[in-house]
Amino acid sequence: MSLTASLLHPSPKLSTPFLHGSSTPFSPLSKPTSSLAFPTPQRLTFLPPIRALKYLQGRVVCATSDKTVAVEVTRLAPHPKYKRRVRKKKKYQAHDPDNQFQVGDVVQLEKCRPISKTKTFLAVPVPAKNSKGKSGEGDVPNELGIPLESLQV
Repeated sequence: MSLTASLLHPSPKLSTPFLHGSSTPFSPLSKPTSSLAFPTPQRLTFLPPIRALKYLQGRVVCATSDKTVAVEVTRLAPHPKYKRRVRKKKKYQAHDPDNQFQVGDVVQLEKCRPISKTKTFLAVPVPAKNSKGKSGEGDVPNELGIPLESLQV
């Protein structure tokens, strides 16, 4: 048998469905169907947002600039060598649109879009804590229900 004859008429031993076209249509865009194919992983529809830095709280140390306050935030961190907790201070520039804060006020810093090169926080007044003992500031303390000696006539 010559070489050209063996190529034109392949032996049954060498025949495969891919020689000289196959009976099954093959397109390069079709996906292969195999039992070894990995299943597609199910994606989670709800992922909670990751917020690493919610807010900082500090004291206003400089309020001379227009719409800007400098806030000093103090935190406790362990000393690298002695492992004792020491105070670490850092100053942040915060946006104060109404110029409402004075030196010494306690404010809360919230992360926001960059307003300038150094300002990425917004100064917010600290929410008042609910205290059950304060009903009014002008009231005379009357814990026992009897008036004080100085108020008796």
